[in-house]
Formats: sequence, C-alpha cells, structure tokens
Amino acid sequence: MMPDFTLRPYTAADENAAIELWRRTWAQHYPHIDFDARVGWWRARWRGELVPACDIIVAENYGALAGFVTVDPKTQYLDQIVVAPEHWGSGLARALLDEAKRRSPSGLYLLVNKDNARAIAFYAKHGFTYDGEDKNPVSGIAVNRMRWRP
Repeated sequence: MMPDFTLRPYTAADENAAIELWRRTWAQHYPHIDFDARVGWWRARWRGELVPACDIIVAENYGALAGFVTVDPKTQYLDQIVVAPEHWGSGLARALLDEAKRRSPSGLYLLVNKDNARAIAFYAKHGFTYDGEDKNPVSGIAVNRMRWRP
C-alpha cells in the first residue's frame, strides 16, 4: 500500500529537516558510525555542493519530510536518495527514483557502498546495472558504481 505522500522541490526552509532525516536514516543503516558527529560536515556539504548543483526533490508525508533525492542532471549523478526508516518498503524510494530519472532522462549513475545489499538490490530492481568498482570520493571506501540508461 502506497503511503500518502507528495513530492515537491526542495526549499531552504527544508534544510534542517533534510539534514536530520539524513542523519537519522544513515544512523539506522550504519549504527556503528557516529553520524551525530558528522552533521556539521554534512551541513557544509549540503549547502556548498548539493544545493547549488542538484535538483533536490523532497517527499512529505502528512507535512513531515519523509525522504529526498538529489540529482545533478548535468553530470547525471544521483548523490543521495534518503527515505525515513519508517517508510522503507513503502514505494516512496521508487517514487523518488522515478523523479530522478525524469529529471535526468538520458541516464543516471550513482555510487553505493558494497555492504549495502538492500540498496544494491533496489537499484538493480529498478534498471540500474553494475558499472565497475569505484571509491567514495569523501570516505575513500570501495563502492560499486551503478548506472541506469533509458
């Protein structure tokens, strides 16, 4: 059953909620990492790198931020797709991914942590294929590069 959510463009008023959603979601997936300590770094990256370059679409569920996707249509890079844990498996991630594809119709690529089997399976299910090894440009962790071509 699809939750009641709406997609809309990001506004500056969404910043705190988006950053908290990022922190909470990543902390749920990687509980051994202190994401509280990374919020300042993430806020600087959000403001300095993602907001200026990316189309950011947020999903709201009854007025609360439930997810977002960041995609740079110029480079075709999907940097983030974040869905609140309580909405995992709900169809919200697919809706955000479909919106990213709509905004970058000639293709998309992304980097995904090799240990994130759930995300790898999700992207494969939605038409992404393995496109080689890479390294996360921030953490240096080995990742899979995945690509979607229409």
